[in-house]
Amino acid sequence: MSNSPAIGPAPRMTQVQWLICIIASIGFAFDTYELLMLPLIVRPALEQLGGVQFGSPEFARWRDLMFYVPALCGGVFGLLGGYLTDLLGRRRILTWSILLYAGSAFLAGFSTSLPMLLVLRTTTFIGVCVEFVAATAWLAELFTEPKRRESVIGWTQAFSSLGGFLVSFMALVIAHTATQLPTIHGRHDSWRYLLVSGLIPAIPLIVIRPFLPESPAWKQKKAAGTLKRPTLGELFQPAFRQTTLVSALIFSCSLGAAFGALQQLPQIVPALVKVEADVPAPQRQQKVQATVAGVQTIQEAGGLAGRMLLAFLAVRIASRRTLLRAFQLPGLIVLPLVFLYPAVHNLSLLKWGIFFGGLFTVAQLSFWGNYLPRVYPTHLRGTGESFAANIGGRMIGTSAAVLTTQMTMLMPAGPPATRLAYAAAAVAVLVYGVGFIASFWLPEPEQELPE
Repeated sequence: MSNSPAIGPAPRMTQVQWLICIIASIGFAFDTYELLMLPLIVRPALEQLGGVQFGSPEFARWRDLMFYVPALCGGVFGLLGGYLTDLLGRRRILTWSILLYAGSAFLAGFSTSLPMLLVLRTTTFIGVCVEFVAATAWLAELFTEPKRRESVIGWTQAFSSLGGFLVSFMALVIAHTATQLPTIHGRHDSWRYLLVSGLIPAIPLIVIRPFLPESPAWKQKKAAGTLKRPTLGELFQPAFRQTTLVSALIFSCSLGAAFGALQQLPQIVPALVKVEADVPAPQRQQKVQATVAGVQTIQEAGGLAGRMLLAFLAVRIASRRTLLRAFQLPGLIVLPLVFLYPAVHNLSLLKWGIFFGGLFTVAQLSFWGNYLPRVYPTHLRGTGESFAANIGGRMIGTSAAVLTTQMTMLMPAGPPATRLAYAAAAVAVLVYGVGFIASFWLPEPEQELPE
């Protein structure tokens, strides 16, 4: 007869735990909000600040720089941020990362040149890269009961897609109200107002910050003097090598599908918008921007549904490999097909297809917030998460955006938007296929967090 104590229901969450979940949810939401601004603003910003036209080599060069330079710097400095999260604590790094990306996004709205915009987009990206790592480590260590931990991390990450929905909604609102807002540099440019709105997450953070405690697991080890100093080399010791390399590879594929395919849509959709020839240019541009934002909203609604489905399944599917493949396999079929036909020929069908493309792709990004904290010990948790998320995901995965634009040169002759759609389909097949194959080597974590 077992002497194990009876397992009752988990205790109710305290007010402090709710506060932490709220600030983490805000951080996750505006991570996505800040990142998904770029596809929405890149075309009008490049055309205005640089005087370059869509489809030209100069436009392609600056577009690639805007996508990849922030990701490259975000990967490097995000890894440093993960190290500092282990060294200095989860709360402190989380707070400063949110303030960094909110302030940078706000200032980017006042850019007067393409280099200035590039620098501020880079510091925004760095803040986002650090925030994800600090927040997931903090949440994982706050909740010790496995099912509650999985549920909390899953549902708070669902707010990431709410952030995508919010940026699309904000773009729609701004597209219809820009002329009523105060001018920036003497103009009513929608893309500037969208960037300025990135300041929003700093406001609740400043109010709630004094009530937020440090991670109890990290704090106890630090106070007892038993917290080991994190080292990058430890990630490649036999105990962690396979986990480090495989998780970084699959994370890069997950983010590669988002950047190499999904985030190309705002440049593809305008070619599908039908506007009468006698409509004045301002109204024509407004209709195009509203349509782009509308498609983005549907995509993010699919992403939100995917994250919610992941949160639901995370406590019901024991195997992490099985959980991941539940989204990889259908995504491998759906996403390429969306770009091969609807993105080229049919706007109405595209809206349906991109909902499911977003669902299967974005759900995988929530998977990593649940998986990574469970495979590294306390002193290495931030560093290990950061290597997968920032070196694998942000640095390598986001380069799929550049791969897609470069592959347009290999596509059959046709309009720029059509060639871009076909290139996005090819990249989607590549990254989904590699990620699925690599999942067979992904280690299964233990139920409890490693100490």
